[in-house]
Amino acid sequence: MRRLLTDAAHTLVPPKDDRHGPLPPLMLVLTVVTGLIDAVSYLALGRVFVANMTGNVVFLGFALAGAPGLSVAASLVSMGSFLVGALAGGRFGTRFAAHRGRLLATATALQAVLVAGSVGALVLAHGEVTGPARYTLIVLLGIAMGMQNAVARRLGVPDLTTTVLTLTLTGLAADSSPAGGPTPRPGRRVLSVLAMFLGALAGALLLGHAELLHILVLVLLLLVAVSVAAYRLSASGPAWTRPAG
Repeated sequence: MRRLLTDAAHTLVPPKDDRHGPLPPLMLVLTVVTGLIDAVSYLALGRVFVANMTGNVVFLGFALAGAPGLSVAASLVSMGSFLVGALAGGRFGTRFAAHRGRLLATATALQAVLVAGSVGALVLAHGEVTGPARYTLIVLLGIAMGMQNAVARRLGVPDLTTTVLTLTLTGLAADSSPAGGPTPRPGRRVLSVLAMFLGALAGALLLGHAELLHILVLVLLLLVAVSVAAYRLSASGPAWTRPAG
């Protein structure tokens, strides 16, 4: 327990000599964003994910088998948009490979633009998410989450993918002391799972008490905050901005 708490504390407030600097807490915020966005996509856009592509592949299979309430088109559009975003994220990862701070700041700024676009589309549709507005939101949010996933891979912070938890949960159990493992970074893994859970919980609760537009604005503000923080913290080129290796 002491090791878990210590690792969690170092994740939230990294020591000055930590090779990942402020990246872990910033990526935890992005993990919360993922929970919020997937709550929006699944609960408000018609049982489709824009960040969890494993779920979309499964949904696509169910839809092709004729399962009610699922859309082949929505799953395919979401997956295609995610791949476009991942491609863009990969290009940015190559362009800013030597400076992780600029990579995160630029990528989250572009994500914020995409989410702002989804806010604008929702305003134009008067809050209705049927027809073209629904697919516009799926495309914009899918691109944003694909970009986030690709950039997280390039940042190379262990156990903080921001969009996928299967390997994180596997590592938490398989590397634990009861399994005979070395239990590396248990606090970071627990925080990653908790961040996703809290984002999804908050998204679901907000959908019951607020408009979809307000949740997207919250996501936009979180992305802007991460982008500004990454830019300002990396302005002097500290050691953590270098490639993870």
